[in-house]
Amino acid sequence: MKHIRSGQKLHVAAMLLGAAVLLPTLASAQTGTAPAGAKPFLTVDRKLPLVIGHRGVPGLMPEETEASYELAADLGTDSLEEDLHLTRDCVLVARHNPWLGDNTNVAEVAKTNAEVAKRKRTVPGVPVKVKWAQTAAGGPTEYPTDLVDPADPKSVLKALIVDGDDHTNDWSITDFTMTELRTWIAGTTYDAANERPKLFNGKFPIISFQDIIDIAKAKSKATGRSISVYPETKNPTWNNAQAIANGCGAPGSHPLEDALIKIIKENGLNAKDAPIIVQSFEPGSLKYMRSHGLETRQVQLIDGNGVDFKTGKVLLNNIANSRPYDWTVAGDSRTFDAMLTPEGLAEIKTYADGIGPWKAYIVPYKISPWKDANADGTPYKGSTADASTQEATSVVADAHKLGLFVYVFTFRKRRSIWPPTIAATPAWNI
Repeated sequence: MKHIRSGQKLHVAAMLLGAAVLLPTLASAQTGTAPAGAKPFLTVDRKLPLVIGHRGVPGLMPEETEASYELAADLGTDSLEEDLHLTRDCVLVARHNPWLGDNTNVAEVAKTNAEVAKRKRTVPGVPVKVKWAQTAAGGPTEYPTDLVDPADPKSVLKALIVDGDDHTNDWSITDFTMTELRTWIAGTTYDAANERPKLFNGKFPIISFQDIIDIAKAKSKATGRSISVYPETKNPTWNNAQAIANGCGAPGSHPLEDALIKIIKENGLNAKDAPIIVQSFEPGSLKYMRSHGLETRQVQLIDGNGVDFKTGKVLLNNIANSRPYDWTVAGDSRTFDAMLTPEGLAEIKTYADGIGPWKAYIVPYKISPWKDANADGTPYKGSTADASTQEATSVVADAHKLGLFVYVFTFRKRRSIWPPTIAATPAWNI
């Protein structure tokens, strides 16, 4: 969970809740008024920052399940965040990863369900070369894809390679209908699964995006406060290829985005002030939706694949997390950090209303002083536990100058992923 501390030059427009608790002051602030003499919030609109339930409340409940979202709403969350994919029968379903082995009980189910067992994808991917000139720090020169036979677009249904990540010998969410997912497979914890309760793993079924919209509407009515939904078009390039192969759209179409636009309109949410914010890591996905009738607020997500503890810079040297995958496919050599330049932010402003950068872009952390070797002479790599937070960057201020709001991800109550300068603070150690 993200918090704002006095004396820290970090003022963002949202908080992502990955733990099971809210500070009492935040919980009451959702429905209360600001105390007399309180200063305006330093958000772009000077309003109270949002608390966003990242996949619900995954610190207590299996993520992206009904129980997780209902508990998030009951704890005071303002918005319910979900990752969307298309099922085999073209229904928007909520699950963080499209491979199911690490966030559902599919492996256990497969032991007694022969139909589930035989749907495991075992065909290896096919390596392809990157389409840009390589540099010393540019990452791999090739990556795997699931287009096993370039002459057959439907061959993407054989291998399980998602945005360059190999998940061979796992199950794909796109091989199941919504009814099959709801009937056969249930959610589990994912992030820090070994640190979180396992009591409810496998107890709550996978749910659709419509289910989450219904939860938000019901909880809004019950609590008397607006609870929004915060959907992400997850892995759009990959999902669209899968969906087209499954017959959800014609070649070259965007069935994932089309399905999202359709359900938003059907639920009366297609307006700038509607209780919904749409997000994606791929600019092409957001641009397509904006140009095809989507009027809701949109957020450009900005990722990274780690931190260089020596310099504090965000690492951008792999395939899946260093640049939008639609850039990878197009041969665009730029990485996510290009979005945070003045030119990049100005470009985002043409199709989105806000940015969602990974937290290390906002408050960097590094190890100082740095040492090149351990006592035994082996190379020193460092860890988050040895790092210290640095002065905040200008990213938030730069975005605000253009009228872009900022939603930073992801904040969880886990000491292992925070430098001690944050993890040891009284406000964090709750």
